[in-house]
Amino acid sequence: MKPFLRQQLARYVDRQGELEFLLSREDIMKDMEQFLKLSREHTDVAAVAGRWTRFQQREADLAGAEEMKADPDMAEMAEEEIASATAELAQLETELQRMLLPKDPDDARPAFVEIRAGTGGDESALFAADLARMYTRYCDAKGLRTEIMNASESELGGYKEVVLRVEGSTQTGSGSCGAYGMLKFESGGHRVQRVPATETQGRIHTSACTIAVLAEQDEVEAAKINPSDLRIDTYRASGAGGQHINKTDSAVRITHIPTGIVAECQDGRSQHSNKAQALKVLTARIHEKERSERAAKDAAERKSLVGSGDRSDRIRTYNYPQGRLTDHRINLTLYKLDRAMEGDLDDVVDALQAYEAAQQLAALENNLN
Repeated sequence: MKPFLRQQLARYVDRQGELEFLLSREDIMKDMEQFLKLSREHTDVAAVAGRWTRFQQREADLAGAEEMKADPDMAEMAEEEIASATAELAQLETELQRMLLPKDPDDARPAFVEIRAGTGGDESALFAADLARMYTRYCDAKGLRTEIMNASESELGGYKEVVLRVEGSTQTGSGSCGAYGMLKFESGGHRVQRVPATETQGRIHTSACTIAVLAEQDEVEAAKINPSDLRIDTYRASGAGGQHINKTDSAVRITHIPTGIVAECQDGRSQHSNKAQALKVLTARIHEKERSERAAKDAAERKSLVGSGDRSDRIRTYNYPQGRLTDHRINLTLYKLDRAMEGDLDDVVDALQAYEAAQQLAALENNLN
């Protein structure tokens, strides 16, 4: 284990002792708000300190087993202990690295997945529908629930724009993860290369869609928005939905006047439900705008979630003739496009999460040096 990690873990042990002392003080016990805050911190710190203590114990066991190898009568037992300790130490080191990484508080939240057709006309809209289906199947496989919040259909059955809401959590290699934590790396430009159904001469076309994944905010965040900053318009919904959806002005469009951010919803059966859902989407978009501005202010190297929709603005390419999926951010290429489009995205998501963890670990080391 790297020295900087050992230094950081030693601090957790020290902090655990400090917290136990503070929690035993009468003045702290009388201040319920402060007591609960320190108790929550103690729970997190104790979990790390406990794993670190176990790591040190197994290191001592490994050292003892190495010494036992010199005794012929103990050599076989020593080899078994060495193998066991080495395997557990590797697992513990991985766990400790994960526990030391900064946590994104939004990772546990539900998510909105916004898919918009870009360059490519009807073919781009059909690709948007394929992406919506891919994410829906992936979420189903992970036990996440999806629903369509808003959709603008194209003439050929694709989507000019579709917004999915995803909620729930699932287990990953690094623990439990919410919908936003699972899908946040999908934001950006997605490019497809294939022969469209409308192509009569068999030529390969290149089209693009843009995706933005936003963390849904709670009602407290929505309540912070000044009602006087909102313009709410109602209109008659269009598209599928039967007679009821087209008879009343049930669709709702909300504009946040200070920022110009707009959200709309028409898939609910009442104006009230559409307004509530549109407000959730609007709040998520405002939160993401503020989040991006903070990151830029802190000089973080972070691109905009949604680019221009041009072919060159891409994070991933789906090449149908070659059966290839390539994620350009991490130079990952998989020849399993058919399975990916059916929702088998584990290899991509796991690789992106591992890359983020490695980047965070490197940043942590730099900050401590």
